This record gives sequence, structure tokens and C-alpha cells, in this order.
Amino acid sequence: METVILYLGRILFGGFFIMGGINHFRHMEMMSGYAQSKGAPMPKLSVGVSGLLLLIGGVSTLFHVYPTVGLIALAVFLVPVTLIMHAFWKASDAQTKMGEQVNFTKNLALLGAVLILLQGSLI
Repeated sequence: METVILYLGRILFGGFFIMGGINHFRHMEMMSGYAQSKGAPMPKLSVGVSGLLLLIGGVSTLFHVYPTVGLIALAVFLVPVTLIMHAFWKASDAQTKMGEQVNFTKNLALLGAVLILLQGSLI
């Protein structure tokens, strides 16, 4: 049973990041425009690099290949994206602020999970 739970966790956690990475490349133009509106440096390059980090981390997690490298890639993705793209404290509209705060705290929770996995080599 523990093995089934572990594999299911890998599929869910790794799959989440893989889908995000794929979407970065499928919707490059749209995401670059959004990144530019948020003040991300070199938006198109930022979207490409962040998509690559997501794919590395997701595939690494899913298949348990170089897990430390994959988890570090996810942490490197999550820290700047959380601070730049979900800076809820900058939003003036209440609904926008709430949405950004939800994404900010979601990313913090994901970062917490990445750090736990990194420390404990649980994957």
C-alpha cells in the first residue's frame, strides 16, 4: 500500500509541474505578455526558462530520476515566480488581490513540500 501511495503522490505532484511546464511552451506568447505586465525581466526568456524548470522538476519527481536536481529546479522556479508574479500586496483591486494571495500561498505551500522532500529524500 505504501508503494501505491508513493507512486500516486509522484504522479500528482510531478504531473502538476509537468502540465505547467507544457503550458508555458504551448502558450508562450500569452504567458510572455502576462509576465511582462507583472514586470518580469526578459518575459519571453523568463517564461521559457521557468517552463524548463517545471519540466525538469516534474519529470524528475514523476520518475524519481535525479530527485535532488529536480527539487532544486522546482525551488528555483517557485521563489521568484511567487514573489514577482503573485505580489498580492501590489494589487489595488480587491478581487485581483484575493486571487494573487491565493496563488501566492499555494506556491508557498508547494515550496514547503519541495523543501520537505529535498530534506527527507521522500520521493
